[in-house]
Amino acid sequence: MTAHDPLTPQARTLCDAMSATFPDPADGPLDADTLRAAARAGLGKPAVPMRSVTERRVSAPDLDAPVPVRIYEPGSDGPRPLVVFLHGGGWVLCDLDTHDGLCRRLAALSGASVVSVDYRRAPEHPFPAASHDAYAVARWAAAHARELGCDPHRLFVAGDSSGGNLAAAVAQRAQGDPEGPAIAGQLLLYPVLDHRLGGESPVAFERGFFHTTAHMRWYWEQYLGVGGDPVAASPGLAPDLDGLPPALVLLADCDPLRDEGLAYARRLTRAGVPAEVALYPGVFHGFLGAAGFLPEADVALARAAAWLTRTPGTGA
Repeated sequence: MTAHDPLTPQARTLCDAMSATFPDPADGPLDADTLRAAARAGLGKPAVPMRSVTERRVSAPDLDAPVPVRIYEPGSDGPRPLVVFLHGGGWVLCDLDTHDGLCRRLAALSGASVVSVDYRRAPEHPFPAASHDAYAVARWAAAHARELGCDPHRLFVAGDSSGGNLAAAVAQRAQGDPEGPAIAGQLLLYPVLDHRLGGESPVAFERGFFHTTAHMRWYWEQYLGVGGDPVAASPGLAPDLDGLPPALVLLADCDPLRDEGLAYARRLTRAGVPAEVALYPGVFHGFLGAAGFLPEADVALARAAAWLTRTPGTGA
């Protein structure tokens, strides 16, 4: 790195340690299983207790198979907010276990129940499989909110990275579906929104900040497969954002995806959608997974939880 490192010393230490065990497609061909194993390395025991954690399978008429979900119920009494959470990992990596700690912290801090979605992953299941699974679970959550002890008017979609892509896509699809779930807000954590990878950040943070621009291009290739429509898979390119639910767009400053997140927040604001941006300097893509080690992650999760708590429901 140069003499001026935009990462904090703690973030740099963590970034380098993570990068050392996580292959970069810029260095040679990759396969999904190798990256999946790297993403799961070092998983520990749950650190944040919940009142209950249950596993279910969600079925829908338009799905080939039920979608596994994990439901986190915090200690707070209902009716609680209900969050459908879509994990990141470039639509290829990660699962319920890799994001268990993040979901627990979000539930504990916000008092919301969290439904974590084990959607189908690429390249075995390219676009739009993951998006279909995410939408099916959102519809199921809306229909079963009271059963889960939650307020049906306070249903949120949330996700990090590629999960943020799916969360934004669910919010857009619901807005255009007369029978779709009523979404109270969308929590987008350093989301993937635009296949073009525009702006300055993909160049400024191309390499050396864990999540590289080459990673993102490779993920898009896996997700789209043969003949996938990159525009349809890019919520940031949706022509009409009018009427979408409020959004919190939470970003890492040292991230190739920073600028597309900023661009989407600006588009939402121009469309009259209440959109907040929380930009954290000195940290890299995926930093929320380091809660308890990086103070920026703790602050960011507290802000996300506060936003979920104060954002009014759809009946307000």
